[in-house]
Amino acid sequence: MTLEIDDELHEVLTLMVSDPGPYQSVSAYVEDLIRRDMASQEAAPLTQLQVELVAGVSAPEPTYHSSSAAEVIPANRI
Repeated sequence: MTLEIDDELHEVLTLMVSDPGPYQSVSAYVEDLIRRDMASQEAAPLTQLQVELVAGVSAPEPTYHSSSAAEVIPANRI
């Protein structure tokens, strides 16, 4: 695999894989970045749910309305 990166990113990469850096090789650094990206993508739906729950709980009480399970369940089926 060949990657082309600009000078600024090359400097960062050099620091990350240098002797005091946290990674032993470019491959180890890229693998870690990919794993973190995958974890972030897996967490995205939970993060969105948390945002929606906070917004719902923070809404002013006059905006609440009663709903039965019979109304809510069909409206939220995937």
